[in-house]
Amino acid sequence: MNRVKVAYGDHPEQFGHLYVPDVAPTHTPLPVVMIVHGGSWMAEYTLTMGTQYAVELARAGVAAWNIEYRRVGAGGLWPEASADVSAALAAVGAEVQHHSPVPLDRADVRVLGHSAGGQLAVWLAGQTADAVRPSRIVAQAALLDLVTGPACGRPNPSVEALMGTAYESAAESYRSASPIHRLPTGIDVHCIHGDQDDMVPLSDSRRYVAAAQDAGDHARLSVVEGEGHFEFLEPGSRSWELSVEAVLAAHRR
Repeated sequence: MNRVKVAYGDHPEQFGHLYVPDVAPTHTPLPVVMIVHGGSWMAEYTLTMGTQYAVELARAGVAAWNIEYRRVGAGGLWPEASADVSAALAAVGAEVQHHSPVPLDRADVRVLGHSAGGQLAVWLAGQTADAVRPSRIVAQAALLDLVTGPACGRPNPSVEALMGTAYESAAESYRSASPIHRLPTGIDVHCIHGDQDDMVPLSDSRRYVAAAQDAGDHARLSVVEGEGHFEFLEPGSRSWELSVEAVLAAHRR
């Protein structure tokens, strides 16, 4: 397979690695999977967390766009992180295509996000005016409600660091960053969550899927028994296998 580094902006953190399978020259565009890594939106966690997914997906025959973005301590709070994932998605039809040896299908860009990256992935579904829209989102143990905890007096330090302020000072900003408060989106979302997750509660995915379905969106939940938050990063785990199956499945229409 081929791997190339592509910048989608001028900041050092605005780049990604494009993995393209070894295929004969073709005029048929390849589906793209954009991978958004987690790590509490913090600088010490990088796109290398998504590398193994990118390699496996490219070997399976799709293009994998494993992105970096500005994070807390690496040039970004919420406005920068959200702007970057939008720009990285838009780049599939521009700079990423320019660097790809094969055509890419900008109408079939699937997004895979883990944990904080899952929040960013599902947030993208609410960007209804973006030129490139996800065809499907697979959210792995994603934090999908940024409002309920802080509003009930249970602040999440990682979320406060991302937002740069307490909930009481910026309730509307928290709401605009919260995927569950951006429904309906019209995008298929598949949430996968381990029932032993002690980092992000399974209830986040349950409530999001229920709310999405009530709003008329196509959403589903797969609960992985006996696995927690970090099994998603372990090739061969059930969480890993379900994630790969979900993101590679034939598109539903």
